Amino acid sequence: MGLFTKDIKTMNDLFVHQLQDIYYAEQQLTKALPKMADKATDPQLKQGFLTHLEETRQHVARLEEVFKMHGATVKAVDCPAIDGIIEEADETAGEVADKAVLDAALINAAQAAEHYEIVRYGSLIAWAKQLGRSDCAAVLAKTLEEEKATDKKLTSLAESKVNMRAAS
Repeated sequence: MGLFTKDIKTMNDLFVHQLQDIYYAEQQLTKALPKMADKATDPQLKQGFLTHLEETRQHVARLEEVFKMHGATVKAVDCPAIDGIIEEADETAGEVADKAVLDAALINAAQAAEHYEIVRYGSLIAWAKQLGRSDCAAVLAKTLEEEKATDKKLTSLAESKVNMRAAS
């Protein structure tokens, strides 16, 4: 089978499928973020993961709202991309002995997930608008802005201290 299921024939089908994909991804991240927080040694990074965990729970709730607004069944479909990002993060974290380097690796893994989410939400917003669902687009846009803000915070934390500590 190809990239998508054969059930995707219309833009609406694609929109719902990608909602299901990002719904799964957000659910997986609610499981991964506490583990990342436990591994982080930088207090600001640890707190950042816990704060984003609460945001991610809101993202799940917003997605459920969009499913309902759109008249679609709330359902998740496996997302190999997020599974791979999380698996790679786990493997890398297991290989890093230096805690300062581990924090840099955790930021990198978190940003990989954020960038994946940013792409998905951006497409979903564009598709929702194309489908005449500006209501759905508005809800999704709230999450996109939070994902972008998290990515910026991670970059700032990495550049202001975590990467320097890891390099020394």
